[in-house]
Amino acid sequence: MSRPDGCALVTGGTRGIGLAIAERLRADGLTVATLARSGGDVRADVADAGAVAAAFAEVRERFGPVLVLVNNAGVTRDGLAIRMPLDDWRTVLDTNLTGAFTCTKQGLEDMLKARWGRIVNVSSVVAERANPGQANYVAAKAGLLGYTRTVAKEMGKRGITCNAVTPGVIETEMTAGVADDLKAAVPAGRLGRPEEVAHAVAFLCGEQAAYVNGATLAVDGGLGA
Repeated sequence: MSRPDGCALVTGGTRGIGLAIAERLRADGLTVATLARSGGDVRADVADAGAVAAAFAEVRERFGPVLVLVNNAGVTRDGLAIRMPLDDWRTVLDTNLTGAFTCTKQGLEDMLKARWGRIVNVSSVVAERANPGQANYVAAKAGLLGYTRTVAKEMGKRGITCNAVTPGVIETEMTAGVADDLKAAVPAGRLGRPEEVAHAVAFLCGEQAAYVNGATLAVDGGLGA
């Protein structure tokens, strides 16, 4: 079945990986809306369920039903687990994991009506390898992989796929201060580019990936191998 009329929604789609994904999906001919706390086509904090519901209503009115959803919004609050404030734990979990859950629930309403949908969750290489100082981020990104596989099994018979990508060290504002230190650990010998993650996401959103469901696609230069 070909993709019905609708739009793609990219959360955290105004910079870095999210911006590259939005641009690539537009280049592929999709109508794309970006959601962010500031600067996006629609503004909302994904950690706020009420704001997410209002944002999806606005997207539907302006761009059409959400049939492709890329859960990319994320934050970090690094620190050793023993010293990590509870608020830092909650902030990261609420944005990176619960935010994806809330957005997915909203998106599934449209996808179930269309009996077609693509969900891609942007996790991280750290979901499958320890990273000291990031207990909250690692827990959220690992949880996102389990959530991805569960939604894939629940929705597979309804024409909806749910997959994840696990970027490694990508050249963004977030890695600007530590890029040189991290590059030596990457087998590819360099950092990744946001567009390389976007290519992987675009594949999972397309018709050629119709039989790819519940998968995790690593885009990390071999860092997680």
